Amino acid sequence: RFMANAAVIFDLYMRLYEHPPKSEQNFHELIQVILKAHINRSTALRERDLQKNETDHWFLSNEITGMSLYVDRFCGNLQKLETTLDYFEKLGVNFLHLMPMFESPENESDGGYAVSDFRKVDKRFGSLDDLRRLQEKMRKRNFYLMLDIVLNHTSQQHEWAQKAKGGDRHYQDYYYFYNDRSLPDQYDQTMPDIFPESSPGNFTHIPECNKWVMTVFHNYQWDLNYNNPKVFVEMMDTIFFYANLGVDILRIDAPAFIWKQLGTTCQNLPQAHTILRLIKQCVQVATPGMALLGEAIVAPKDIMPYFGTGEFT
Repeated sequence: RFMANAAVIFDLYMRLYEHPPKSEQNFHELIQVILKAHINRSTALRERDLQKNETDHWFLSNEITGMSLYVDRFCGNLQKLETTLDYFEKLGVNFLHLMPMFESPENESDGGYAVSDFRKVDKRFGSLDDLRRLQEKMRKRNFYLMLDIVLNHTSQQHEWAQKAKGGDRHYQDYYYFYNDRSLPDQYDQTMPDIFPESSPGNFTHIPECNKWVMTVFHNYQWDLNYNNPKVFVEMMDTIFFYANLGVDILRIDAPAFIWKQLGTTCQNLPQAHTILRLIKQCVQVATPGMALLGEAIVAPKDIMPYFGTGEFT
């Protein structure tokens, strides 16, 4: 699979990152992340990859019936959710989409979409070990699991954001930081407000370092800078972390926003589609049993490219 996809992965990567400093070094890091994900994949998940491969587009099967739920609202926590699998089976449900469960600040969570730790289950729901046990029981009963990943931004409480706030230039480059309002004002000329009443503007002043940071959704959600190839590699590693937890479908939150470019709306840009294609190619190599679902809440005219264009149709 790697040999079949390596040239495409390299081509897509270079479309995005031909010019940034250390681009070649970061590409080698990406390859290491792909290899590590495959090596770390459990025997049980590799066997399930093979089973899924026997059915073309297994995730389109009309034998899959799903339900979305908030774990705490439905039954309290992940341990209790384990005990409800018989109930779902009686309903004919064999696919569970668990709404965001990873750590997020209590008063700045945006429903779990302001993540402060991508690899730690929020204590309200239980622990990562609880999630692993649930997934194992679901897999043995031929259930499917879908989780969300928030690629566009992190919580301001995330470790990267905290280091950036403290003046670390390396981590400030993980976000869109500016010394004054000059460039933010230029961005705002073409970027719409997502929540004009509750969170107007696309930038927030950070007094700790006296800089402005891009915050498209809420002032506590800092947009990740995918112009920096290091960010892509870091988030690809996170995607594989979810894949090797046993996630069958990973729902990508707000993919339309993940590439920013001055003078545009910073939505649905060609580079955003290139990133999604690159993610898909990497996943197909290392963890082929995990499918990807993009949340493309965009105008009807912008929907079709998310289904693929040109050589990626």
